[in-house]
Amino acid sequence: MDQRKSEDKDFFKDVVDNLYDGVYFVDRDRVITYWNKGAERIAGYSADKTVGRSCRDKLLNHVTANGMELCTKNCPLTAVMKDGNPREAEVFLHHKEGHRVPVIVRGTPLRDTQGNIVGAIETFSNNSNLIKARREVRKSRQAALTDPLTGIGNRRYVAGRLGAAIAEFGVVKNPTGLVFFDIDNFRTFNNTYGHNTGDKVLCMVTSTLRNAVRTSDTIGRWGGEEFIAILYDVQDTEKSLHAVGEKIRSLIERSRLDLDDQSLSVTVSVGATFLQAGDTPESFLERADKLMYASKQAGRNRVSIG
Repeated sequence: MDQRKSEDKDFFKDVVDNLYDGVYFVDRDRVITYWNKGAERIAGYSADKTVGRSCRDKLLNHVTANGMELCTKNCPLTAVMKDGNPREAEVFLHHKEGHRVPVIVRGTPLRDTQGNIVGAIETFSNNSNLIKARREVRKSRQAALTDPLTGIGNRRYVAGRLGAAIAEFGVVKNPTGLVFFDIDNFRTFNNTYGHNTGDKVLCMVTSTLRNAVRTSDTIGRWGGEEFIAILYDVQDTEKSLHAVGEKIRSLIERSRLDLDDQSLSVTVSVGATFLQAGDTPESFLERADKLMYASKQAGRNRVSIG
């Protein structure tokens, strides 16, 4: 019977020792009593360099993403041994070669046959692939909301921000303005100078727009040569809104694209309006769009407020 128990113990030890994840045991004093091959692979330390040492000896030296050390102040294993509740955290451990490795650590209590907590078990797995996947998801989401030519928000992004602005307005009632403008005669410009030059002009207009509004405002390319700026918490007067629209118009008019033998510039027609109670994204945008066309019909290169 004792031989059977010994064989079972050796079997389970062999299984744990060869797990892909890192596993180590500590006693109540946080001295490491077991260290598997997975832990060696992830952290770089072999069992003969870790067993018998305290995990407080700046061995793994877990830190959070903001640099807070856990081994000296907020050790999950200490908390696990105190209340018996398992814990999980995303941290960065110290590798033998000096660099930091992102890992997911999970701590559980280690109990004797009477149920008393005699230590803790920590398992940890390399989190690099998960972090990379999250980064790729963020990049994909950003790409889905970004105009590839100009680098600002695309139509989908702006539509979402319009909906958010209306929802916020329903709660806090802060004055919100919308500036909608279109580059004058841009189709003729493209036909005359070519689409490559037209793309450069679109980027020039975007850079000017970005510098004409506050960083807290939202800008985006609605499509083609149409652009939008959502102005948050602005002074609730037509004069103040006109001033922003005029600033955008005049700065774009005075921007210049220098080519080898000539300098090119464009003008824009602007429509601007305040968000009103009962507005939907469609009605808000439609009002600004009509005002922009009013500027077109009045001779272009001007601002209409309504």
